[in-house]
Amino acid sequence: QASPVAPSFQLDYEENCFRKDGVPFRYISGSIHYARVPRPAWRDRLLKMYLSGLSTIQVYIPWNYHEPLPGVYDFSGNRDVEAFLDLTADLGLLVILRPGPYICAEWEMGGLPAWLLWKPDIVLRSSDPAYLAAVDSWLRVLLPKIKPRLYQHGGNIISVQVENEYGSYYACDYGYLRHLVGSFRALLGTEVLLFTTDSAGAEELRCGTLQGLYATVDFGPGSNVTEAFSAQRRVEPKGPLVNSEYYTGWLDYWGEAHASTSSAQVAQGLEAMLQLGASINMYMFHGGTNFAYWSGADFKNQYKPVTTSYDYDAPLSEAGDPTEKLFAIRTVISKFQPLPVGPMPPATPKYAYGRVALQKYADLLDVLDVLCPFGPIQSQFPLTFEAIKQAHGFVLYRTQLPRDVLDPATLGAPPHSVCDRGYVMLQKEYQGTLQRDRQTALRVTGRAGDTLDVLLENMGRISFGANISDFKGLLGNLSLDSSPLSKWLIYPLAIDTAMQQGWPHDAQPKSISQGRTGPAFYTGTFETPGIAWDTFVQFPGWGKGQVWINGFNLGRYWPGQGPQQTLFVPGSVLHVGRPNNITVLELEGAPTTPLLLFLDQPLFNGTL
Repeated sequence: QASPVAPSFQLDYEENCFRKDGVPFRYISGSIHYARVPRPAWRDRLLKMYLSGLSTIQVYIPWNYHEPLPGVYDFSGNRDVEAFLDLTADLGLLVILRPGPYICAEWEMGGLPAWLLWKPDIVLRSSDPAYLAAVDSWLRVLLPKIKPRLYQHGGNIISVQVENEYGSYYACDYGYLRHLVGSFRALLGTEVLLFTTDSAGAEELRCGTLQGLYATVDFGPGSNVTEAFSAQRRVEPKGPLVNSEYYTGWLDYWGEAHASTSSAQVAQGLEAMLQLGASINMYMFHGGTNFAYWSGADFKNQYKPVTTSYDYDAPLSEAGDPTEKLFAIRTVISKFQPLPVGPMPPATPKYAYGRVALQKYADLLDVLDVLCPFGPIQSQFPLTFEAIKQAHGFVLYRTQLPRDVLDPATLGAPPHSVCDRGYVMLQKEYQGTLQRDRQTALRVTGRAGDTLDVLLENMGRISFGANISDFKGLLGNLSLDSSPLSKWLIYPLAIDTAMQQGWPHDAQPKSISQGRTGPAFYTGTFETPGIAWDTFVQFPGWGKGQVWINGFNLGRYWPGQGPQQTLFVPGSVLHVGRPNNITVLELEGAPTTPLLLFLDQPLFNGTL
């Protein structure tokens, strides 16, 4: 009796294809990020991907999502990557894994933990020993969870990407890539297929590829397929053609138009590649949401923060609904291979819960005892978020005017030193906002000893495009008519910790100073009519801020900038049979009648 052949997934350089268990194989894959989808929705999204005709999914692992502090790991709840991978196997999907350590993904700091910047001179994504030590200790935790799930070991992970578009980074450090390959091989074994992904430019492919790693390319529907694959052929003369990121849409930046790519164009490009026998991963197949503080930013001559929605104009919408684009893609796939039997699940039910009135709970400055229970840090000059070990969210900087300012004086910051927005209050009165790469000065008047407060907001660390580490907070000193201010009290605010402990809904309301603008908390409740369906919350007349429902941080809203007008609210965060608690931190000024609208569809730039 012949012994069963061990499962294998390999490159065939003779026939220019993959071989799965010895048989020629081509994958049609789609990207989904478990960190952008609430765990109760994972199965629904994966099933829809399977029924679209995909054999494979591609997924990133964001290091900073799992190691919030050095040596402190979180793989629970929404972060249970092993449960996610087990679900893909249950549904019969193969997996292309992209564990980084850097992932880009328009995710906060490209997945790298902010605590790496506690060493200010660290050189990220290089052979810097401090960086490599952190990477190695992370990989020693992560990769042993992955190894038993590799295809060779009876699992469903067919290939593993090393780093991510490294050729687009200035360092071009082959020693770093070689170090990663050594770590991956030591922890995953010699059989696993390791690969790289880069854009199809000659320079990117020069710095991003390495002998022993299979080089793949990424490009979107606007590209010339023949030219892009001939770029791959220059570095990989033999082996399968692979587009690891075929862009089905694009991301949105605050203050720019909602990105969209036509279904016809996406389908056409897909068909052209499939006719060449290529393996393809569609980025994204389902984009999801940058909840809490997880959205990243690009740097293209200026700082460009990414919206809370990561809808991406993808085949499955932000809420996980099949779109026209999905059916166009499915039709193309059906020309090359049989589709799975079974109907596509419909759109998830949505509910318009309607208007919810909110009340002002307190000005932020009046609840510092709750938000910063250990009190402020004293410093002659401002310290960055990283210097005080605050990763995300908000830090308050407080000092006093050193002299009477009877005629308006300029309160100013050096260029690029307000990261990313500073809300200025004098004697608790809101004066205006300082902004990175934009407004860096305000005119103020006051008396000696008046309290000056600047609330600094981190809008997300740069994930792509800059060759510098993205420190947050006040990176330089503020000055008054060019004379530097000193003697600062710095309050790291633990807003989410307070929320998770039930604040402010189970606290006594503060005496409210009506009519004051500037950062303040608003609260309200609503009940669901016996169902907890997905919904979208709109902010009529609000400025900019952050919103929580039942302690879950839904992310940032900024309707005046757009294009995003509504935030996605997953039904899984709502309660049935008891009130849902809403808390809004409005940073600039709430409408005179503070209310939220819950809709059954999203709005971008005021349009569907």
